[in-house]
Amino acid sequence: MTSGMYLTQGLHRSVRATPQDPMTIRGGHVHTFTEVADRVARLAGAFQSLGAGEGDRIAMLSLNSDRYHEYLLATPWAGAVLNPINIRWSAAEIAYSLRDSDTRMLLIDDTFLPLLPELRSNASDLATVIHCGDGATPDGTLGYEDLVAAADPVPDAHRSGSDLAGIFYTGGTSGHPKGVMLSHDNLMTSALGSLASGFFLTSGGPLLHAAPMFHLADLAIWLAQVLHGGTHVFIPAFRPDWVLEAIQQHRITDLLLVPTMVQMLVDQPSLSGYDTSSLQMVMYGGSPISAALLERAAERLPTASFVQAYGMTEVSPVATLLSPQDHHDPALRRSGGQAAPHSEVRIVGDDDAELARGEVGEITVRGGHVMAGYWGKPEETAAALRGGWMHTGDAGYMDERGYVFVVDRLKDMIVSGGENVYSVEVENALARHPAVATCAVIGVPDDRWGERVHAVVVLAAGQQGPKEIGPEEIGPEEMALHDELREFCKSLIGTYKIPRSFDVVDELPMSAAGKVLKRELRAKYWTGSDRSVG
Repeated sequence: MTSGMYLTQGLHRSVRATPQDPMTIRGGHVHTFTEVADRVARLAGAFQSLGAGEGDRIAMLSLNSDRYHEYLLATPWAGAVLNPINIRWSAAEIAYSLRDSDTRMLLIDDTFLPLLPELRSNASDLATVIHCGDGATPDGTLGYEDLVAAADPVPDAHRSGSDLAGIFYTGGTSGHPKGVMLSHDNLMTSALGSLASGFFLTSGGPLLHAAPMFHLADLAIWLAQVLHGGTHVFIPAFRPDWVLEAIQQHRITDLLLVPTMVQMLVDQPSLSGYDTSSLQMVMYGGSPISAALLERAAERLPTASFVQAYGMTEVSPVATLLSPQDHHDPALRRSGGQAAPHSEVRIVGDDDAELARGEVGEITVRGGHVMAGYWGKPEETAAALRGGWMHTGDAGYMDERGYVFVVDRLKDMIVSGGENVYSVEVENALARHPAVATCAVIGVPDDRWGERVHAVVVLAAGQQGPKEIGPEEIGPEEMALHDELREFCKSLIGTYKIPRSFDVVDELPMSAAGKVLKRELRAKYWTGSDRSVG
């Protein structure tokens, strides 16, 4: 007996309504709803036979595929909890998340097999590894397709309602990733509320998974499509030519990208050689889209409407939506839209009292989509959810029509290419290098990434370095330090978090309370912009 909504709900419905329609397409692999349900039930049976019990965590480290889709359904079917791993993390970050969540079962594809020895040595409780790639099954791992073929199907455990659906790790203000606990009701509320907007997905249209599936943004649109009963098409990762080929071949109607991907897609020289006339909706998030890019995208993808979603992992993840119609109003394009149908949004001051329209304060969110809390971090949970509202750490204002404009970040978070980077994680890594006395990390404008990670470094006594080490042409001395610091960071943090540019200064600007004044560091880069974040 279920006590609420559940992630596998849409699959059960579609098996009865459209059993022979295609649910998943990956290359030449096509599975109907009936076939997917059978494979999911067998994979769940394999999980249980390997010791996955009620509430146990199962992790996935993989590029996009139909097997990722099956994992997302089979894990709750088995009564277990999802733990999708950020594919851009270093082995050290991945191992931390496995230890922190006590995850003992991992699915891994061919791309990430080289990380496995280090993961095993640093996450000693990892008992079972399932190889879900297309290559030969390595020693010490179990073959995904062998398990599916051999296992008996099991009934759906119907984990539902307030039961934990997944732990989704995000950057941490303390320097370590923190696990966001989302229930079945959290995720379903966000998906159903987004669909209720009327413009979140095209009814009956194929959805292309080009953005990484570990990310809550893609999972949100994945779940909405499962509820819709539509077809999912998978490419391993975003590449403009792969996206265009998939749109043409499978008559894709819906696509989720971050603005950086939109730019790369519309700037692809071969775009005009593809038939993209099926494309009806491009959803983007992570940061607003520039007017120039939107105009270029509308010109090169003339059949597509654009939708922006603003939110975060902690709200499963949609808080506000900017509709296709809103995109025609230049004044609204810099906003994140209005509260989604399932979401309540307000702007508050330091005392948590709601501010007048137009006043800048912290954006807070309330509703059934707000997380249960941070895994193992009761104090951080209480601080984030005080008063029953999720405090986003974003500063913004709301206009008279309820449109939310993000103007800054309270948490020193950088959004680069749609990925969240917490500055303290990068600072902690850089500070371990012997040449660095202290440092501060900020986001600065970048034409390609929206923001790039930029480090301001004070060198240790006796160390010499150039005053500026930018991403442009630099001399051999500057390049040597640039490369040394970047290489040092690689073993500690994900590649996307590593600074792309540096300043070397004699001292950092400090407040009377001894805090680094990052607003002063950002000022010279953002002067003339209408916002201090990308």
